[in-house]
Amino acid sequence: MDAVMSEPQAAFEALIDLAQRSRAAARGLPAQTDIRPLWSGIGFSLMGSHFVAPIGEVSEMLEVPNYTHLPGVQPWVKGVANVRGRLLPIFDLAAYFGDRLTGGRKQRRVLILETETLYSGLMVDQVFGMQHFPMDEYSEQAGAVAENILPFVTGSYPSGNQQWSLFRPALLAEDPRFINAAKS
Repeated sequence: MDAVMSEPQAAFEALIDLAQRSRAAARGLPAQTDIRPLWSGIGFSLMGSHFVAPIGEVSEMLEVPNYTHLPGVQPWVKGVANVRGRLLPIFDLAAYFGDRLTGGRKQRRVLILETETLYSGLMVDQVFGMQHFPMDEYSEQAGAVAENILPFVTGSYPSGNQQWSLFRPALLAEDPRFINAAKS
């Protein structure tokens, strides 16, 4: 009977020994670091500068769709495209600011702005997708951007050697010149 009782006891002692050796060999948990809240936006380039737009102000990104040119509009209005059954006005954002898009056509993308009163697409040089920045690194100073873009920029975030200017499409949507795209 003692031999039968000693087998469970021996197994139990082996488990205790294994647990003690595991604790002795285990490394401590990594030091807890402060978690920094992040701000996220859609990164894009325009006229040689890097920008980021708030996620809530850009509803979608797409490749430049086929569009139909419109007569009697400003030169920065590229035309209108049918996107899933909705007519989307396409605007060349660089031309709006008096410049031109750079880089290849394959990199160009359209950022879609959708508010209660506005549905339009902004053609930009390139889109980099989601960008994340520590909120405490926000600066009210804009990065290196053209003077005529400054009214639509509310600050910037650094990332490595790059400064990402915070472009606000909602401010552009309130600009009377943008809203009235007909030739005067």
